[in-house]
Amino acid sequence: MLEELKEPIASLKAEIQSVWEKLDAPTIDKKIAETEALTAAEGFWDNVEKAQKVMNELKLLKGRVEPWRELITQIADLETLYQLGIEGGDDSVENDIKPELEACQKKFEEQSILNLLSGEADKNGCFLTIHSGAGGTEACDWAYMLSRMYIRWAERHGYKLETVDLQEDEGGIKSTTIQIDGDYVYGHLKGEAGVHRLVRISPFDANARRHTSFSSVFVFPILDDTIEVNIRPEDLRVDTYRSGGKGGQHVNKTDSAVRFTHLPTGIVVQCDSERSQLMNRQTCMSLLRAKLYAYYEEQRQKETAKFGAEKKDISWGNQIRSYVFQPYTMVKDNRTKFSVGDIQAVMDGDIDQFIDSFLQAQWKGMPLGGDDADEDDV
Repeated sequence: MLEELKEPIASLKAEIQSVWEKLDAPTIDKKIAETEALTAAEGFWDNVEKAQKVMNELKLLKGRVEPWRELITQIADLETLYQLGIEGGDDSVENDIKPELEACQKKFEEQSILNLLSGEADKNGCFLTIHSGAGGTEACDWAYMLSRMYIRWAERHGYKLETVDLQEDEGGIKSTTIQIDGDYVYGHLKGEAGVHRLVRISPFDANARRHTSFSSVFVFPILDDTIEVNIRPEDLRVDTYRSGGKGGQHVNKTDSAVRFTHLPTGIVVQCDSERSQLMNRQTCMSLLRAKLYAYYEEQRQKETAKFGAEKKDISWGNQIRSYVFQPYTMVKDNRTKFSVGDIQAVMDGDIDQFIDSFLQAQWKGMPLGGDDADEDDV
């Protein structure tokens, strides 16, 4: 019945209007005008790198308000179409309104998620580091599976990927750091930090027994020039070494790999992805700035919950998410209690549902559950 659409239309309109009022569009519009003025200035493209940053900032600013203006217009058009149908006694317009209303609702939810990403570094890309934990070869294989999952997720969204560091082990990887570049990558992935638990029949066990493995995920923002992190040269120890290879012509015959140790904090970063030591140094410095930003944020805010998950042991009882292949299939987030049964889709990078549910839980101020899962109840 056409009349049944009145309440959903009115409800969505009220939600859109509520967000719009909190958005402070006039301030954003003013910033857009100022940024557009910069792009029109003579010699703007003389410094291509700086110009591209300004253009990207303009894109992000417009992305904050233009979709909401479109939503306001779309819901107003739906309301008008509904009124015309009611006044003309034409129930057939229901077939036109329903799909448009569903599309409008979906767009509202997507934009609401982006609105949650208002942190200083949320709009930036990130470094994602995975370490294998308890479980030996099983854990190394699990670390590899997790890295593949995040790579697939990034590819789904068209983000730029680069492996900064890779420490391989028999059956998988001991650790890896992946650089993911794109808009709001850090904001989306920061909730992935913590211990991830796998339960399955081990392919490495001749007796086909069920094994539990753990790997940890760390997420650090790639910092742009607007975020300042001071690193004194005297606080930095730089080591160079020969990066590994598959043998033969692939072996690097120069000390191109770089390791930085920040002496005051003990933070260590390394990069061996490039044959050029200079390129590896630049990547190392970017990664160190990212890790120091996270460290200083924790110190400033005294919010152990924000980065505390990354400091837990990579073992039982500290997981944020559990992935069960046997005796049934399920992936469950132990904080939000959100779960799905299609584990293969998740391992192929379909993790947006988990990311969004975590962000929404934080936005609504919902209490996030603890690590209370047991082996038979994830």
